[in-house]
Amino acid sequence: MKILFVCTGNTCRSPMAEGYLKAMGFDCESRGLAADGSKVSENSAKAMAEIDIDISSHISKPLTKADVDNFDTIICMSKSYCDYLHSLGIECEVLGDGISDPYGCDLDTYKACRDEIIKALYKRFGRVLCMDNNHIDDIVEIENTCFSHPWTREGIIEAKNNRTRFYVFEKNGKVLGYVGVSVIFDEGYITNIATLPEYRNQGVATALLTKLDGLARLKNLSFISLEVRTSNQNAISLYEKFGYKTEGVRKNFYDDPKEDAFIMTKRF
Repeated sequence: MKILFVCTGNTCRSPMAEGYLKAMGFDCESRGLAADGSKVSENSAKAMAEIDIDISSHISKPLTKADVDNFDTIICMSKSYCDYLHSLGIECEVLGDGISDPYGCDLDTYKACRDEIIKALYKRFGRVLCMDNNHIDDIVEIENTCFSHPWTREGIIEAKNNRTRFYVFEKNGKVLGYVGVSVIFDEGYITNIATLPEYRNQGVATALLTKLDGLARLKNLSFISLEVRTSNQNAISLYEKFGYKTEGVRKNFYDDPKEDAFIMTKRF
């Protein structure tokens, strides 16, 4: 899903929304109805840098017909922009209840705008969280739905207590997918990654893998490795997009049905 954010000059609100959602692993860009090639607002860049997201190189771009054709979802930062695009026959939606323009205001106002944007993005697209005990039943449900040999609740708790970190993708209070990664010294091993079938191809696995990239940088991991069925081309393509390369084969690794596994590794 390709997402486009639209505001006035494409220097304040929409670049912050773009930067945050990109950091979550989504495919998105931003435009302005009156953009003129200006650099991103200094306060927007500072507000995002405070949460370790760099948008300082952003240059504003005007909305074009090609953009309308090339993006799956157009999200306006205010209702008035949405109404205007609707009048032109362009399908779009508003982010949250609309985001007030901080243009010309102080840094604290930009930070408040950033937080309002993030809250609205959480509600619209979900978020990645560290697993807590309240998520275990949801993970068990995903396991039972997605795998022929699912992990039990006891197995998940045992893994959590033995160096396995779990992250969940949550939207509106519901866990849509999760990933587990075992960290041993400077090495990472993905134990499982899964998304409920009805929520696949909506950015859930992408957001989870992006979270692991961040973990790898934080913990200075030398690599993250995983196994995947040799027939699971959709998953293989996603891993390749993230820089994982096939480095071996485990014969008859999977049961029901019996199948080999590719060993795919991303080195940092």
